[in-house]
Amino acid sequence: MIEVKNVSKKFTKMINKKEKIEFLADEDISLELNEGEVLGLLGPNGAGKTTLLRMLAGVMSPTSGEIEIDGESYKKKELQIKKKIAFLSGNTKLYKDLSANELLTMFADYYGVKREDSQKRIESIAKEFDLTNFLHQRLSSLSTGQLQRVNIARCLIHNPKYYIFDEATSGLDIISSKVILDFIKEEKNKNKGIIYSTHYMEEAENICDRVILIHKGKVLKTGTPKDIIKETKTTNLRDAFFALIGGEENE
Repeated sequence: MIEVKNVSKKFTKMINKKEKIEFLADEDISLELNEGEVLGLLGPNGAGKTTLLRMLAGVMSPTSGEIEIDGESYKKKELQIKKKIAFLSGNTKLYKDLSANELLTMFADYYGVKREDSQKRIESIAKEFDLTNFLHQRLSSLSTGQLQRVNIARCLIHNPKYYIFDEATSGLDIISSKVILDFIKEEKNKNKGIIYSTHYMEEAENICDRVILIHKGKVLKTGTPKDIIKETKTTNLRDAFFALIGGEENE
């Protein structure tokens, strides 16, 4: 289980050359992710989703609050925890001079997968995500959809227990998006825990067991898509979100 307990993240920015102001990107957020569950993190750009996910992945530290993965914190067991997690962002940059095979081999080495096992795993993943035809091409020659499939393969290489996906289908065509969404459903059936951040509300209704609606760094509502739609007397999550913030003019 992943547990987030009253987490806040504060940043400082300059508004002119002399004056600084502090602001909270996330404020007092709590959530739980269970094994075998897809938890959607939904909200518009700038809502605080990416900051929260980076804290969950151990890339950033909270200003206050606690994050625990299977009862352990990053402060005490950072390396062990990170081996349980795969973090995929829509703007993750890959080493463009490497081939897909070289990249996957490098990540397998990083996570301590034995070389004899990693090559078998790469071959299996390549078949699953249809990478075989370009497995040995430089990443710089691949399309956006092909790169994102390599990115997913990178996440699988160490067989993680939890996935953290940040806008994983943003900018992709319908076929590449389907590959990712089908993969999420398959991993859920393997009892993996998945946090899926998106601003595509329709995707969330399709794949998420529960969702968290977040706006301006705060949680608006948590529940199943069906329950949230029912409580807000709307017909979809998009309309439910606007109902909760008091209308489109407040976005």
